[in-house]
Amino acid sequence: MRKYANSYSGRVFNDKNFSSHSGRVFSDRHWKIPFFVSLLVSITLFTATIFGLYSSSYGRDQMQLDMVSSFARPAESDGYFVESDFQSFQSNGFAKSEPPRFAYLISGTKGDSHRMMRTLQAVYHPRNQYVLHMDLEAPPRERLNLTISVKNDPIFRKVENVRVMAQSNLVTYKGPTMIACTLQAISILLKESSKWDWFINLSASDYPLVTQDDLLHVFSNLSRNLNFIENMLLHGWKLNQRAKPIIIDPGLYLSKKSDIATTSQRRSLPTAFTLFTGSAWVILTRSFVEYCIWGWDNFPRTLLMYYTNFVSSPEGYFHTVICNSEEFRSTAIGHDLHYIAWDTPPKQHPISLTLKDFNKMVNSSAPFARKFRKDDPVLDKIDKELLGRTNRFAPGAWCNGSSSDRADPCSVVGDDSVFRPGPGANRLHELMNKLLSEDFRSKQCSTKS
Repeated sequence: MRKYANSYSGRVFNDKNFSSHSGRVFSDRHWKIPFFVSLLVSITLFTATIFGLYSSSYGRDQMQLDMVSSFARPAESDGYFVESDFQSFQSNGFAKSEPPRFAYLISGTKGDSHRMMRTLQAVYHPRNQYVLHMDLEAPPRERLNLTISVKNDPIFRKVENVRVMAQSNLVTYKGPTMIACTLQAISILLKESSKWDWFINLSASDYPLVTQDDLLHVFSNLSRNLNFIENMLLHGWKLNQRAKPIIIDPGLYLSKKSDIATTSQRRSLPTAFTLFTGSAWVILTRSFVEYCIWGWDNFPRTLLMYYTNFVSSPEGYFHTVICNSEEFRSTAIGHDLHYIAWDTPPKQHPISLTLKDFNKMVNSSAPFARKFRKDDPVLDKIDKELLGRTNRFAPGAWCNGSSSDRADPCSVVGDDSVFRPGPGANRLHELMNKLLSEDFRSKQCSTKS
């Protein structure tokens, strides 16, 4: 090896064709190429590292900013028009490319399975989501039969948008168990589908006065930030009889239903928030119910604990949350979109509607009414004259089957984004113009008694 090296050196340094300078140049070529390659790679890695750190930091900051923005301004998402400037949905609204969807909770108790199915079929539409809850007072056999009826229905099985809550809760109307059941249903609906815009709660004694095509058509031209929830300041005798007593809901502890129990102690009124009341029947936006579930500022949870011992909490919880929330207060429209006839005096219990109330229901322009007795003849009149229902479902543009030989056209599901509105849409259109007027909106969540 040494001999070879000397021989090689001799050839390099003694060859007359190569000077000592040319020898150094030749030798430099062995390290210059790797050097420049290494330098280029180092510069590239250094630049990429710096840029990656900056991008990562920017990405985290941007993500945090986006999260804060979405939480701080949930009412601004998916809006058709600015909240402070929606007067008439006919002039200010504009249709989205994607029509709206509803998420329904239909609840019932012992003996209500038939009524629940009838209400479900009357409000059914493939675009919507439905959750049924039959409370623990109903016998297991009845709850099982309701589940089987839903499971065996060919349309429900095909579309997969109707489900029965597996967990049955004992529900006391005046106590917090109704609120707990409602929030549980909302959580299920949020988990099962991300494609709905409004939550609607109905009972087995509710019934629609318009078709789903009517309802979807009208709501297609509304801001998806509007919450339809009757609201008024809790004052007078209601304040003393509801806010000051401390109640216990037996449904939280017992397996059999009984009325709420009132303790001998009384409590003072809260100073951190103002109490509101209204109808327990609501149509709420997805963004608002998400706020009630997630409660990112903890306010909904605080109120939930407060209303645990409150008389008639279903008539106060959502109302107090929305009217004390800066983000959602302006979205509240003080109407529950129900026709309800109250006893007089003292207007504390709704009377059962019959045929003599039919014209009043229609003239109210409300899309829903309550309460009805099981299989009352007025329901048949509503089916025939308002819903056009002759088969299982109220017909709509989605019904794509043949109607010849008395066949059910809704046995075949067509395009659920096409609607065929009827007279009910016109009535509801007129009601919405009144509810969205500046005069009506100015009275929402008012602290004046």
